[in-house]
Amino acid sequence: MVPMQLELVAFGKNMPAWVDEGFQEYASRLPRDWKLILTELALERRGKNSDQTRIDLREAQRMRGALCTGARSVALAVEGERWSTEQLADKMSQWNLNYRQVTFLIGGPEGLPGQLQTEANEVWSLSPLTLPHPLVRVVVAEQLYRAWSILNGLPYHRGC
Repeated sequence: MVPMQLELVAFGKNMPAWVDEGFQEYASRLPRDWKLILTELALERRGKNSDQTRIDLREAQRMRGALCTGARSVALAVEGERWSTEQLADKMSQWNLNYRQVTFLIGGPEGLPGQLQTEANEVWSLSPLTLPHPLVRVVVAEQLYRAWSILNGLPYHRGC
């Protein structure tokens, strides 16, 4: 497999320690040539009478600005396609053949703005459950490591 960069672009800064530790735990397990990085974007201020449409437009613009040209984009949304870990491993193998970078887009408290879901190359649903956006970072990092371990025949991935 050729070197590849996996990036999570996520809204929200100053996460609780358990979020940062969980993400770093799985990011550090991947080899250097499969680097997993996190880019955090500040959320727009929200108030009692905030205009959510305007907030979505500004956040979408800021997320677009964080995307690297030529990267494969995968939006995380409840409405997306559900993949098993084995299907994720297959996708990672395909991405590795065609892209040097894959960027995963994670929204904030209201989810990912709809226009970013439409613009993404793929939309992935971790679950039909609504997950807190900080937890999504940890789950995605763990699943990427698990899928990578499948591709490399490591014992980390075991069936139930």
